Amino acid sequence: MGPFEIIMIVVGAIVGLGIGFGSGIAYRKKVAEREIGSAEAEATRLINEAIRSGESRKKEMLLEAKDEIHKSRTEYEREVKERRAELTKQERRLQQKEETLDKKAENFERKEEDLAKKLEKVAETQAEAEQAKAAQMKALEVISGLTQEQAKAHLLQSVEEEVRHETALKIKEIEAQMKEDAEEKAREVIATAIQRCAADHAAETTVSVVALPNDEMKGRIIGREGRNIRTLETITGVDLIIDDTPEAITVSSFDPVRREIARLALEKLIADGRIHPTRIEDMVEKARKDVDRTIREEGERACYETGVHNLNPELVKILGRQKYRTSYGQNVLNHSIEVAHIAGLMAAELGVDPALAKRAGLLHDLGKSIDHEVEGSHVQLGADIARKYKENPVVVNAIESHHGDVEPKTIVAVLVQAADAVSAARPGARRENVENYIRRLQKLEELTGSFPGVDKAFAIQAGREVRIMVKPEVVTEDNMILLARDVAKKIESELEYPGQIKINVIRETKAVEYAK
Repeated sequence: MGPFEIIMIVVGAIVGLGIGFGSGIAYRKKVAEREIGSAEAEATRLINEAIRSGESRKKEMLLEAKDEIHKSRTEYEREVKERRAELTKQERRLQQKEETLDKKAENFERKEEDLAKKLEKVAETQAEAEQAKAAQMKALEVISGLTQEQAKAHLLQSVEEEVRHETALKIKEIEAQMKEDAEEKAREVIATAIQRCAADHAAETTVSVVALPNDEMKGRIIGREGRNIRTLETITGVDLIIDDTPEAITVSSFDPVRREIARLALEKLIADGRIHPTRIEDMVEKARKDVDRTIREEGERACYETGVHNLNPELVKILGRQKYRTSYGQNVLNHSIEVAHIAGLMAAELGVDPALAKRAGLLHDLGKSIDHEVEGSHVQLGADIARKYKENPVVVNAIESHHGDVEPKTIVAVLVQAADAVSAARPGARRENVENYIRRLQKLEELTGSFPGVDKAFAIQAGREVRIMVKPEVVTEDNMILLARDVAKKIESELEYPGQIKINVIRETKAVEYAK
Protein backbone atom coordinates (compact mmCIF):
# COMPACT_ATOMS: atom_id res chain seq x y z
CA MET A 1 0.00 0.00 0.00
CA GLY A 2 1.36 3.44 -0.98
CA PRO A 3 1.88 6.45 1.29
CA PHE A 4 -0.97 8.31 -0.37
CA GLU A 5 -3.41 5.56 0.32
CA ILE A 6 -2.29 5.34 3.91
CA ILE A 7 -2.78 9.03 4.26
CA MET A 8 -6.26 8.81 2.78
CA ILE A 9 -7.17 6.01 5.17
CA VAL A 10 -5.93 7.99 8.11
CA VAL A 11 -7.78 11.09 7.00
CA GLY A 12 -10.93 9.08 6.53
CA ALA A 13 -10.57 7.62 9.98
CA ILE A 14 -10.05 11.01 11.45
CA VAL A 15 -13.07 12.39 9.71
CA GLY A 16 -15.12 9.43 10.85
CA LEU A 17 -13.97 9.83 14.34
CA GLY A 18 -14.68 13.55 14.30
CA ILE A 19 -18.16 12.94 13.07
CA GLY A 20 -18.66 10.23 15.64
CA PHE A 21 -17.38 12.28 18.42
CA GLY A 22 -19.28 15.35 17.27
CA SER A 23 -22.54 13.51 17.42
CA GLY A 24 -21.65 11.60 20.60
CA ILE A 25 -22.29 12.31 24.17
CA ALA A 26 -20.77 15.46 25.61
CA TYR A 27 -19.42 13.93 28.70
CA ARG A 28 -16.96 12.00 26.76
CA LYS A 29 -15.53 14.99 25.06
CA LYS A 30 -12.39 14.92 27.06
CA VAL A 31 -11.86 11.31 26.42
CA ALA A 32 -12.41 11.97 22.82
CA GLU A 33 -10.02 14.82 22.73
CA ARG A 34 -7.39 12.66 24.32
CA GLU A 35 -8.08 9.93 21.78
CA ILE A 36 -8.04 12.51 19.05
CA GLY A 37 -4.68 13.66 20.23
CA SER A 38 -3.45 10.11 20.28
CA ALA A 39 -4.95 9.56 16.88
CA GLU A 40 -3.32 12.68 15.49
CA ALA A 41 -0.02 11.56 16.88
CA GLU A 42 -0.57 8.08 15.37
CA ALA A 43 -1.63 9.63 12.09
CA THR A 44 1.40 11.83 12.05
CA ARG A 45 3.54 8.81 12.73
CA LEU A 46 1.88 6.81 10.01
CA ILE A 47 2.20 9.69 7.58
CA ASN A 48 5.86 10.03 8.33
CA GLU A 49 6.38 6.30 7.92
CA ALA A 50 4.47 6.37 4.66
CA ILE A 51 6.57 9.24 3.37
CA ARG A 52 9.75 7.47 4.38
CA SER A 53 8.53 4.24 2.75
CA GLY A 54 7.56 6.12 -0.43
CA GLU A 55 10.95 7.79 -0.62
CA SER A 56 12.68 4.47 -0.13
CA ARG A 57 10.54 2.86 -2.81
CA LYS A 58 11.20 5.76 -5.16
CA LYS A 59 14.93 5.37 -4.71
CA GLU A 60 14.67 1.63 -5.38
CA MET A 61 12.68 2.23 -8.51
CA LEU A 62 15.14 4.86 -9.70
CA LEU A 63 18.00 2.46 -9.12
CA GLU A 64 16.18 -0.30 -11.00
CA ALA A 65 15.45 2.10 -13.88
CA LYS A 66 19.06 3.18 -14.01
CA ASP A 67 20.19 -0.47 -14.07
CA GLU A 68 17.73 -1.25 -16.87
CA ILE A 69 18.88 1.80 -18.84
CA HIS A 70 22.48 0.76 -18.36
CA LYS A 71 21.78 -2.77 -19.54
CA SER A 72 19.87 -1.51 -22.59
CA ARG A 73 22.64 0.91 -23.46
CA THR A 74 25.23 -1.85 -23.12
CA GLU A 75 23.21 -4.20 -25.34
CA TYR A 76 22.67 -1.44 -27.90
CA GLU A 77 26.33 -0.57 -27.98
CA ARG A 78 27.19 -4.26 -28.43
CA GLU A 79 24.74 -4.59 -31.36
CA VAL A 80 26.07 -1.40 -32.92
CA LYS A 81 29.60 -2.75 -32.68
CA GLU A 82 28.56 -6.03 -34.28
CA ARG A 83 26.69 -4.24 -37.11
CA ARG A 84 29.67 -1.98 -37.70
CA ALA A 85 31.94 -5.03 -37.84
CA GLU A 86 29.56 -6.71 -40.32
CA LEU A 87 29.40 -3.58 -42.45
CA THR A 88 33.14 -3.39 -42.41
CA LYS A 89 33.38 -6.98 -43.64
CA GLN A 90 30.82 -6.32 -46.40
CA GLU A 91 32.66 -3.18 -47.46
CA ARG A 92 35.87 -5.19 -47.61
CA ARG A 93 34.21 -7.94 -49.72
CA LEU A 94 32.65 -5.37 -52.08
CA GLN A 95 36.01 -3.69 -52.45
CA GLN A 96 37.60 -7.06 -53.30
CA LYS A 97 34.81 -7.77 -55.85
CA GLU A 98 35.29 -4.36 -57.43
CA GLU A 99 39.00 -5.01 -57.71
CA THR A 100 38.27 -8.45 -59.26
CA LEU A 101 35.79 -6.94 -61.73
CA ASP A 102 38.28 -4.28 -62.68
CA LYS A 103 40.86 -6.97 -63.38
CA LYS A 104 38.34 -9.00 -65.42
CA ALA A 105 37.31 -5.94 -67.41
CA GLU A 106 40.96 -5.26 -68.18
CA ASN A 107 41.44 -8.89 -69.27
CA PHE A 108 38.27 -8.74 -71.38
CA GLU A 109 39.46 -5.59 -73.09
CA ARG A 110 42.82 -7.21 -73.81
CA LYS A 111 41.09 -10.35 -75.17
CA GLU A 112 38.76 -8.20 -77.27
CA GLU A 113 41.73 -6.45 -78.77
CA ASP A 114 43.44 -9.79 -79.43
CA LEU A 115 40.23 -11.18 -80.99
CA ALA A 116 39.88 -8.15 -83.24
CA LYS A 117 43.44 -8.66 -84.40
CA LYS A 118 42.78 -12.37 -85.01
CA LEU A 119 39.59 -11.56 -86.95
CA GLU A 120 41.56 -9.21 -89.15
CA LYS A 121 44.10 -11.96 -89.75
CA VAL A 122 41.29 -14.49 -90.45
CA ALA A 123 39.66 -12.11 -92.92
CA GLU A 124 42.99 -11.65 -94.66
CA THR A 125 43.56 -15.44 -94.67
CA GLN A 126 40.01 -16.06 -95.99
CA ALA A 127 40.51 -13.54 -98.76
CA GLU A 128 43.77 -15.24 -99.67
CA ALA A 129 42.00 -18.67 -99.56
CA GLU A 130 39.20 -17.39 -101.80
CA GLN A 131 41.76 -16.09 -104.26
CA ALA A 132 43.61 -19.42 -104.15
CA LYS A 133 40.32 -21.34 -104.55
CA ALA A 134 39.30 -19.18 -107.50
CA ALA A 135 42.70 -19.75 -109.08
CA GLN A 136 42.42 -23.51 -108.50
CA MET A 137 38.85 -23.59 -109.89
CA LYS A 138 40.04 -21.77 -112.99
CA ALA A 139 42.90 -24.22 -113.32
CA LEU A 140 40.48 -27.18 -112.85
CA GLU A 141 38.05 -25.74 -115.38
CA VAL A 142 40.91 -25.39 -117.87
CA ILE A 143 42.12 -28.94 -117.17
CA SER A 144 38.66 -30.62 -117.18
CA GLY A 145 37.11 -28.51 -119.89
CA LEU A 146 34.00 -27.98 -117.68
CA THR A 147 32.71 -24.88 -115.96
CA GLN A 148 31.97 -24.88 -112.27
CA GLU A 149 28.22 -25.19 -112.83
CA GLN A 150 28.73 -28.00 -115.31
CA ALA A 151 30.99 -29.88 -112.92
CA LYS A 152 28.49 -29.39 -110.09
CA ALA A 153 25.65 -30.66 -112.28
CA HIS A 154 27.75 -33.66 -113.35
CA LEU A 155 28.59 -34.48 -109.74
CA LEU A 156 24.98 -34.12 -108.61
CA GLN A 157 23.83 -36.31 -111.48
CA SER A 158 26.33 -39.01 -110.54
CA VAL A 159 25.30 -38.90 -106.90
CA GLU A 160 21.60 -38.89 -107.85
CA GLU A 161 22.00 -41.92 -110.12
CA GLU A 162 23.88 -43.79 -107.43
CA VAL A 163 21.27 -42.94 -104.80
CA ARG A 164 18.43 -43.82 -107.20
CA HIS A 165 20.02 -47.20 -107.92
CA GLU A 166 20.44 -47.94 -104.23
CA THR A 167 16.85 -46.75 -103.56
CA ALA A 168 15.51 -48.98 -106.33
CA LEU A 169 17.37 -51.98 -104.92
CA LYS A 170 16.04 -51.26 -101.45
CA ILE A 171 12.49 -50.79 -102.70
CA LYS A 172 12.71 -54.01 -104.69
CA GLU A 173 13.95 -55.85 -101.63
CA ILE A 174 11.16 -54.41 -99.45
CA GLU A 175 8.52 -55.19 -102.10
CA ALA A 176 9.74 -58.77 -102.39
CA GLN A 177 9.63 -59.17 -98.62
CA MET A 178 6.17 -57.60 -98.40
CA LYS A 179 4.90 -59.74 -101.27
CA GLU A 180 6.23 -62.87 -99.61
CA ASP A 181 4.67 -61.91 -96.27
CA ALA A 182 1.39 -60.97 -97.98
CA GLU A 183 1.25 -64.25 -99.90
CA GLU A 184 1.96 -66.20 -96.74
CA LYS A 185 -0.77 -64.31 -94.86
CA ALA A 186 -3.19 -64.73 -97.80
CA ARG A 187 -2.54 -68.47 -97.94
CA GLU A 188 -3.11 -68.69 -94.20
CA VAL A 189 -6.39 -66.74 -94.39
CA ILE A 190 -7.69 -68.74 -97.37
CA ALA A 191 -6.68 -72.05 -95.81
CA THR A 192 -8.46 -71.10 -92.58
CA ALA A 193 -11.59 -70.07 -94.48
CA ILE A 194 -11.62 -73.29 -96.53
CA GLN A 195 -11.17 -75.45 -93.42
CA ARG A 196 -13.98 -73.64 -91.61
CA CYS A 197 -16.30 -73.93 -94.62
CA ALA A 198 -15.77 -77.49 -95.84
CA ALA A 199 -18.79 -78.14 -98.08
CA ASP A 200 -19.88 -81.32 -99.81
CA HIS A 201 -20.28 -81.32 -103.58
CA ALA A 202 -22.84 -83.15 -105.64
CA ALA A 203 -22.55 -82.73 -109.37
CA GLU A 204 -25.85 -81.81 -111.01
CA THR A 205 -27.33 -84.27 -113.48
CA THR A 206 -29.74 -83.79 -116.36
CA VAL A 207 -32.18 -86.56 -115.43
CA SER A 208 -34.64 -87.22 -112.60
CA VAL A 209 -36.20 -90.56 -111.68
CA VAL A 210 -39.87 -90.81 -110.67
CA ALA A 211 -40.85 -93.90 -108.69
CA LEU A 212 -44.02 -95.76 -109.73
CA PRO A 213 -46.26 -97.82 -107.45
CA ASN A 214 -46.28 -100.62 -110.07
CA ASP A 215 -45.36 -101.31 -113.68
CA GLU A 216 -49.01 -101.04 -114.73
CA MET A 217 -48.74 -97.29 -114.14
CA LYS A 218 -46.32 -97.03 -117.09
CA GLY A 219 -49.08 -97.96 -119.51
CA ARG A 220 -51.46 -95.42 -117.99
CA ILE A 221 -48.83 -92.69 -118.27
CA ILE A 222 -48.25 -93.60 -121.94
CA GLY A 223 -51.99 -93.56 -122.62
CA ARG A 224 -53.94 -94.69 -125.65
CA GLU A 225 -51.66 -94.46 -128.68
CA GLY A 226 -49.20 -92.44 -126.51
CA ARG A 227 -51.46 -89.39 -126.13
CA ASN A 228 -50.73 -88.93 -122.39
CA ILE A 229 -46.95 -89.08 -122.64
CA ARG A 230 -47.02 -86.94 -125.78
CA THR A 231 -49.12 -84.27 -124.00
CA LEU A 232 -46.81 -84.24 -120.97
CA GLU A 233 -43.67 -84.00 -123.09
CA THR A 234 -45.18 -81.25 -125.25
CA ILE A 235 -46.33 -79.09 -122.34
CA THR A 236 -43.25 -79.44 -120.13
CA GLY A 237 -40.53 -79.65 -122.81
CA VAL A 238 -38.90 -82.73 -121.26
CA ASP A 239 -38.18 -86.19 -122.55
CA LEU A 240 -39.81 -89.10 -120.70
CA ILE A 241 -37.82 -92.33 -120.89
CA ILE A 242 -39.89 -95.43 -120.15
CA ASP A 243 -37.72 -98.52 -120.40
CA ASP A 244 -37.34 -101.87 -118.68
CA THR A 245 -36.34 -100.29 -115.37
CA PRO A 246 -38.90 -101.66 -112.90
CA GLU A 247 -41.30 -99.20 -111.28
CA ALA A 248 -39.46 -96.08 -112.47
CA ILE A 249 -39.66 -93.45 -115.20
CA THR A 250 -36.72 -91.21 -116.13
CA VAL A 251 -37.36 -87.50 -116.79
CA SER A 252 -34.61 -86.07 -119.00
CA SER A 253 -33.96 -82.35 -119.62
CA PHE A 254 -30.97 -80.04 -119.42
CA ASP A 255 -33.21 -77.36 -117.82
CA PRO A 256 -33.67 -78.14 -114.09
CA VAL A 257 -36.85 -76.05 -113.87
CA ARG A 258 -38.60 -77.99 -116.64
CA ARG A 259 -37.39 -81.25 -115.18
CA GLU A 260 -38.66 -80.33 -111.71
CA ILE A 261 -42.06 -79.23 -113.07
CA ALA A 262 -42.41 -82.50 -115.02
CA ARG A 263 -41.34 -84.57 -111.99
CA LEU A 264 -43.83 -82.85 -109.66
CA ALA A 265 -46.62 -83.13 -112.25
CA LEU A 266 -45.94 -86.84 -112.68
CA GLU A 267 -45.97 -87.44 -108.93
CA LYS A 268 -49.27 -85.57 -108.61
CA LEU A 269 -50.80 -87.53 -111.51
CA ILE A 270 -49.65 -90.84 -110.04
CA ALA A 271 -51.08 -89.92 -106.63
CA ASP A 272 -54.35 -88.71 -108.20
CA GLY A 273 -54.73 -91.71 -110.51
CA ARG A 274 -56.69 -89.79 -113.17
CA ILE A 275 -54.32 -89.46 -116.11
CA HIS A 276 -55.59 -87.84 -119.30
CA PRO A 277 -54.52 -84.76 -121.34
CA THR A 278 -56.76 -82.24 -119.55
CA ARG A 279 -55.70 -83.49 -116.12
CA ILE A 280 -52.08 -83.40 -117.21
CA GLU A 281 -52.40 -79.71 -118.13
CA ASP A 282 -53.93 -78.92 -114.71
CA MET A 283 -51.21 -80.80 -112.84
CA VAL A 284 -48.45 -79.15 -114.84
CA GLU A 285 -49.89 -75.71 -113.98
CA LYS A 286 -50.01 -76.63 -110.28
CA ALA A 287 -46.46 -77.93 -110.46
CA ARG A 288 -45.34 -74.61 -111.96
CA LYS A 289 -46.89 -72.76 -109.00
CA ASP A 290 -45.22 -75.17 -106.57
CA VAL A 291 -41.85 -74.54 -108.22
CA ASP A 292 -42.39 -70.77 -107.99
CA ARG A 293 -43.12 -71.14 -104.28
CA THR A 294 -40.04 -73.34 -103.85
CA ILE A 295 -37.92 -70.71 -105.60
CA ARG A 296 -39.03 -68.06 -103.11
CA GLU A 297 -38.46 -70.38 -100.15
CA GLU A 298 -34.99 -71.33 -101.41
CA GLY A 299 -34.08 -67.63 -101.70
CA GLU A 300 -35.21 -67.05 -98.12
CA ARG A 301 -33.27 -70.14 -96.97
CA ALA A 302 -30.10 -68.87 -98.61
CA CYS A 303 -30.52 -65.49 -96.86
CA TYR A 304 -31.11 -67.22 -93.52
CA GLU A 305 -28.10 -69.55 -93.87
CA THR A 306 -25.72 -66.70 -94.72
CA GLY A 307 -27.19 -64.14 -92.32
CA VAL A 308 -27.96 -61.65 -95.11
CA HIS A 309 -31.03 -59.59 -94.28
CA ASN A 310 -33.08 -56.71 -95.71
CA LEU A 311 -32.91 -57.98 -99.29
CA ASN A 312 -35.52 -56.72 -101.72
CA PRO A 313 -38.23 -59.43 -102.18
CA GLU A 314 -37.59 -59.49 -105.93
CA LEU A 315 -33.89 -60.12 -105.27
CA VAL A 316 -34.86 -62.99 -102.98
CA LYS A 317 -36.89 -64.56 -105.82
CA ILE A 318 -34.08 -64.08 -108.34
CA LEU A 319 -31.69 -65.62 -105.84
CA GLY A 320 -34.00 -68.61 -105.33
CA ARG A 321 -34.07 -69.28 -109.10
CA GLN A 322 -30.39 -70.18 -108.82
CA LYS A 323 -31.46 -73.46 -107.23
CA TYR A 324 -32.46 -74.56 -110.73
CA ARG A 325 -29.35 -73.18 -112.44
CA THR A 326 -26.02 -74.94 -112.84
CA SER A 327 -22.60 -73.69 -113.82
CA TYR A 328 -20.23 -76.38 -115.13
CA GLY A 329 -22.35 -78.94 -113.29
CA GLN A 330 -22.20 -76.99 -110.00
CA ASN A 331 -25.46 -75.79 -108.46
CA VAL A 332 -25.34 -71.98 -108.61
CA LEU A 333 -27.30 -71.39 -105.37
CA ASN A 334 -25.08 -73.73 -103.35
CA HIS A 335 -22.05 -72.11 -104.96
CA SER A 336 -23.31 -68.62 -104.00
CA ILE A 337 -23.95 -69.67 -100.38
CA GLU A 338 -20.48 -71.19 -100.17
CA VAL A 339 -18.87 -68.04 -101.64
CA ALA A 340 -20.76 -65.95 -99.07
CA HIS A 341 -19.46 -68.09 -96.19
CA ILE A 342 -15.86 -68.11 -97.45
CA ALA A 343 -15.84 -64.35 -98.14
CA GLY A 344 -17.31 -63.66 -94.69
CA LEU A 345 -14.70 -65.83 -92.96
CA MET A 346 -11.83 -64.17 -94.82
CA ALA A 347 -13.26 -60.72 -94.10
CA ALA A 348 -13.43 -61.52 -90.39
CA GLU A 349 -9.78 -62.68 -90.46
CA LEU A 350 -8.73 -59.40 -92.12
CA GLY A 351 -10.85 -57.08 -89.97
CA VAL A 352 -13.27 -56.17 -92.80
CA ASP A 353 -17.06 -56.04 -92.36
CA PRO A 354 -18.06 -59.74 -92.67
CA ALA A 355 -21.78 -58.96 -93.15
CA LEU A 356 -21.05 -56.84 -96.23
CA ALA A 357 -18.66 -59.49 -97.61
CA LYS A 358 -21.33 -62.19 -97.17
CA ARG A 359 -23.93 -60.03 -98.91
CA ALA A 360 -21.62 -59.44 -101.89
CA GLY A 361 -20.68 -63.14 -102.02
CA LEU A 362 -24.31 -64.28 -101.98
CA LEU A 363 -25.32 -61.91 -104.79
CA HIS A 364 -22.18 -62.17 -106.98
CA ASP A 365 -23.77 -64.61 -109.49
CA LEU A 366 -27.19 -62.94 -109.47
CA GLY A 367 -27.09 -62.53 -113.27
CA LYS A 368 -26.96 -66.30 -113.84
CA SER A 369 -30.64 -66.50 -112.91
CA ILE A 370 -31.66 -64.58 -116.04
CA ASP A 371 -28.67 -64.70 -118.43
CA HIS A 372 -30.47 -67.35 -120.50
CA GLU A 373 -33.49 -65.04 -120.84
CA VAL A 374 -31.84 -61.64 -121.42
CA GLU A 375 -28.95 -60.79 -123.71
CA GLY A 376 -25.69 -60.01 -121.91
CA SER A 377 -23.09 -61.55 -119.60
CA HIS A 378 -24.18 -62.67 -116.16
CA VAL A 379 -21.70 -60.19 -114.63
CA GLN A 380 -23.27 -57.13 -116.24
CA LEU A 381 -26.82 -58.43 -115.76
CA GLY A 382 -26.17 -59.06 -112.05
CA ALA A 383 -24.71 -55.57 -111.56
CA ASP A 384 -27.68 -53.99 -113.36
CA ILE A 385 -30.15 -55.90 -111.18
CA ALA A 386 -28.30 -54.89 -107.99
CA ARG A 387 -28.33 -51.24 -109.05
CA LYS A 388 -32.02 -51.48 -109.94
CA TYR A 389 -32.87 -52.61 -106.41
CA LYS A 390 -30.61 -49.99 -104.74
CA GLU A 391 -27.93 -52.34 -103.46
CA ASN A 392 -24.78 -51.02 -101.73
CA PRO A 393 -22.19 -49.68 -104.27
CA VAL A 394 -19.61 -51.99 -102.67
CA VAL A 395 -21.81 -55.00 -103.52
CA VAL A 396 -22.33 -53.73 -107.09
CA ASN A 397 -18.59 -53.33 -107.60
CA ALA A 398 -17.97 -56.84 -106.21
CA ILE A 399 -20.50 -58.29 -108.70
CA GLU A 400 -18.96 -56.37 -111.62
CA SER A 401 -15.38 -57.26 -110.78
CA HIS A 402 -15.60 -60.90 -109.66
CA HIS A 403 -14.46 -62.09 -113.12
CA GLY A 404 -11.99 -59.22 -113.67
CA ASP A 405 -14.19 -57.30 -116.13
CA VAL A 406 -13.98 -54.21 -113.90
CA GLU A 407 -11.23 -53.13 -111.53
CA PRO A 408 -12.10 -54.01 -107.89
CA LYS A 409 -12.37 -50.85 -105.79
CA THR A 410 -12.72 -52.36 -102.32
CA ILE A 411 -11.27 -55.19 -100.24
CA VAL A 412 -14.71 -56.84 -100.27
CA ALA A 413 -14.59 -57.11 -104.09
CA VAL A 414 -11.17 -58.79 -103.93
CA LEU A 415 -12.39 -61.20 -101.24
CA VAL A 416 -15.40 -62.16 -103.39
CA GLN A 417 -13.04 -62.84 -106.32
CA ALA A 418 -10.92 -65.11 -104.12
CA ALA A 419 -13.93 -66.87 -102.57
CA ASP A 420 -15.47 -67.47 -106.03
CA ALA A 421 -12.22 -69.00 -107.26
CA VAL A 422 -11.90 -71.17 -104.13
CA SER A 423 -15.47 -72.49 -104.40
CA ALA A 424 -15.13 -73.25 -108.12
CA ALA A 425 -11.68 -74.83 -107.75
CA ARG A 426 -12.63 -77.42 -105.14
CA PRO A 427 -12.04 -80.95 -106.48
CA GLY A 428 -15.24 -82.28 -108.05
CA ALA A 429 -17.05 -78.94 -107.85
CA ARG A 430 -17.40 -78.40 -111.61
CA ARG A 431 -17.52 -80.37 -114.84
CA GLU A 432 -16.63 -78.56 -118.03
CA ASN A 433 -18.40 -80.93 -120.43
CA VAL A 434 -21.80 -80.57 -118.75
CA GLU A 435 -21.69 -76.80 -119.08
CA ASN A 436 -20.73 -76.95 -122.74
CA TYR A 437 -23.56 -79.42 -123.37
CA ILE A 438 -26.12 -77.16 -121.66
CA ARG A 439 -24.90 -74.12 -123.57
CA ARG A 440 -25.25 -75.98 -126.87
CA LEU A 441 -28.84 -76.99 -126.08
CA GLN A 442 -29.71 -73.44 -124.94
CA LYS A 443 -28.29 -72.07 -128.16
CA LEU A 444 -30.34 -74.59 -130.13
CA GLU A 445 -33.54 -73.48 -128.39
CA GLU A 446 -32.75 -69.79 -128.87
CA LEU A 447 -32.08 -70.30 -132.58
CA THR A 448 -35.27 -72.30 -133.26
CA GLY A 449 -37.39 -70.01 -131.13
CA SER A 450 -36.35 -66.93 -133.14
CA PHE A 451 -38.55 -67.77 -136.15
CA PRO A 452 -41.90 -65.94 -136.49
CA GLY A 453 -44.94 -67.94 -135.45
CA VAL A 454 -42.98 -70.19 -133.03
CA ASP A 455 -44.68 -70.42 -129.61
CA LYS A 456 -42.26 -72.71 -127.78
CA ALA A 457 -39.12 -74.61 -128.67
CA PHE A 458 -37.66 -77.46 -126.61
CA ALA A 459 -34.38 -79.32 -127.18
CA ILE A 460 -34.77 -82.99 -126.19
CA GLN A 461 -32.99 -86.29 -126.66
CA ALA A 462 -29.65 -84.75 -125.54
CA GLY A 463 -29.88 -82.24 -128.37
CA ARG A 464 -30.56 -84.77 -131.10
CA GLU A 465 -34.14 -83.54 -131.49
CA VAL A 466 -35.83 -80.16 -131.23
CA ARG A 467 -39.57 -79.89 -130.63
CA ILE A 468 -41.17 -76.71 -132.04
CA MET A 469 -44.74 -75.78 -131.19
CA VAL A 470 -46.18 -73.12 -133.51
CA LYS A 471 -49.14 -70.78 -133.21
CA PRO A 472 -51.89 -72.28 -135.40
CA GLU A 473 -53.34 -68.90 -136.36
CA VAL A 474 -49.92 -67.75 -137.70
CA VAL A 475 -48.42 -70.89 -139.23
CA THR A 476 -50.58 -72.92 -141.61
CA GLU A 477 -50.17 -76.63 -142.33
CA ASP A 478 -48.42 -75.87 -145.64
CA ASN A 479 -46.01 -73.45 -143.96
CA MET A 480 -45.06 -76.05 -141.36
CA ILE A 481 -42.93 -77.91 -143.92
CA LEU A 482 -41.24 -74.69 -145.04
CA LEU A 483 -40.61 -73.69 -141.41
CA ALA A 484 -39.01 -77.05 -140.62
CA ARG A 485 -36.74 -76.70 -143.67
CA ASP A 486 -35.73 -73.12 -142.76
CA VAL A 487 -34.94 -74.17 -139.19
CA ALA A 488 -32.81 -77.08 -140.43
CA LYS A 489 -30.81 -74.80 -142.77
CA LYS A 490 -30.19 -72.25 -140.01
CA ILE A 491 -29.07 -74.98 -137.59
CA GLU A 492 -26.67 -76.36 -140.22
CA SER A 493 -25.18 -72.92 -140.87
CA GLU A 494 -24.84 -71.61 -137.32
CA LEU A 495 -24.36 -74.58 -134.98
CA GLU A 496 -21.74 -77.28 -134.54
CA TYR A 497 -23.12 -80.58 -133.31
CA PRO A 498 -22.40 -84.30 -133.53
CA GLY A 499 -24.57 -86.50 -135.77
CA GLN A 500 -27.90 -85.07 -136.87
CA ILE A 501 -30.77 -83.11 -135.28
CA LYS A 502 -34.41 -83.97 -135.88
CA ILE A 503 -36.76 -80.97 -136.26
CA ASN A 504 -40.24 -81.83 -135.05
CA VAL A 505 -42.83 -79.08 -135.79
CA ILE A 506 -46.17 -79.43 -133.96
CA ARG A 507 -49.31 -77.49 -134.85
CA GLU A 508 -52.26 -78.15 -132.57
CA THR A 509 -55.71 -76.59 -132.41
CA LYS A 510 -58.17 -77.08 -129.57
CA ALA A 511 -61.76 -76.12 -128.99
CA VAL A 512 -63.07 -76.04 -125.44
CA GLU A 513 -66.72 -75.73 -124.41
CA TYR A 514 -68.50 -76.31 -121.10
CA ALA A 515 -71.89 -78.03 -120.75
CA LYS A 516 -74.06 -76.22 -118.20
